[in-house]
Amino acid sequence: MRRFLLAVLMLLPLTARAQDLTVFAAASLTDAMQDIGTLWQQDGHPALRQSFGASSTLARQIEQGAPANLFASADEKWMDYLVERNLIAPGTRRQLLGNDLVLIVPADHATKVQIGPGFDLLSLLGPSGRIATGDPEHVPVGLYAGQALRKLGLWDAVAPRLARTEDVRGALLLVERGEAPAGIVYSTDAAVSPGVAIAGVFPDDSHEPITYPFAVTKAGDTPEARALMAFLAGPQARAVFLRRGFKVE
Repeated sequence: MRRFLLAVLMLLPLTARAQDLTVFAAASLTDAMQDIGTLWQQDGHPALRQSFGASSTLARQIEQGAPANLFASADEKWMDYLVERNLIAPGTRRQLLGNDLVLIVPADHATKVQIGPGFDLLSLLGPSGRIATGDPEHVPVGLYAGQALRKLGLWDAVAPRLARTEDVRGALLLVERGEAPAGIVYSTDAAVSPGVAIAGVFPDDSHEPITYPFAVTKAGDTPEARALMAFLAGPQARAVFLRRGFKVE
């Protein structure tokens, strides 16, 4: 009996830890996921541990063994990356959200432009100004920005003037501080900063659809993780995403 009780006591901390969930989510989801984390906790669950950054960085961290129960990407590419490596729990992937790609400027230099083929973006940047966005080599917002600039015939002129950041919030910060006269971010990021203004919206057909797939990781697949996925697709989370400006699928 004493051995049995000892075994039970030894398992209790593990059980408690098993209920704690770690979420790796795209930087653009920061505010919404923090709001949802509060609701999740109010619903009787332990607080979520959340890590935000570029989807590319987070996916590679998961690949290298970082403990995460759920991954939320700002594009399909980096979710595909983990699926191809058998690191996502089968049947848990869900596309929950969408977004818009926008051109932002500092709020004290607010202006409105019509974004289309031949748009004179360089005149907005001035003789030496740079345009801030995520690194087009791997950061989703930069990938979308690169697609849009190429489709509009602006890439060759603008590429040398890019200020490449590690994630979308880095680009937002450069414009917010006035260190870049313009930036390309998601509309939801622009909405959280009083220091920037939206100058224009990139046409939907200038880039691939901006989608946010969510999934449980294979290593972190627990009943609680699946319950969180259901919660994220449910009415309380949906209301938060809508309030934060996301398009809800």
